[in-house]
Amino acid sequence: MSAPFDPVGILRILVEHEVRFVLIGGLAGAVRGSPVITGDVDVCYARDRTNLERLAAALRALGARLRGAPEEVPFELDAAALRAGDHFTFATALGPVDCLGTPAGTEGFRDLDATATTEDLDGLRVRVASLDDLIRMKRAAGRPQDRVALEWLSALRDELAGEDRETP
Repeated sequence: MSAPFDPVGILRILVEHEVRFVLIGGLAGAVRGSPVITGDVDVCYARDRTNLERLAAALRALGARLRGAPEEVPFELDAAALRAGDHFTFATALGPVDCLGTPAGTEGFRDLDATATTEDLDGLRVRVASLDDLIRMKRAAGRPQDRVALEWLSALRDELAGEDRETP
């Protein structure tokens, strides 16, 4: 899929389908103030039956297919397939989407939603993981790119904490 990356378009489809999710990963970090550029949309999704049906419908609307899997590998994009797995990476008409049921270092959607905030992203109201939760996930994942993002997110948290101390 060669269309330009459109993260707001991806989020719009998820919101229109009433998918319950928390934005995580690099895009969530950018919303929180990180300068790290991301090339995909990462979401942690609620794993109840209704939400899995909504997520499957949204992904079909995006023309999603498994990223990196050979075309001949059969994959039925429905709630049952999403229930059978936990982490999925998709290529879509609007760019890459990673759907994680239980991101590293978390207990999943409820855990992250408890401290997420609702943010306005180009007119969309989207739940975004807290800075502390983003740091927790990056620390637990421990990949080289996570360690780089962890440095930025930790510095951002320290900077914001300093601003809070200065505010009368």
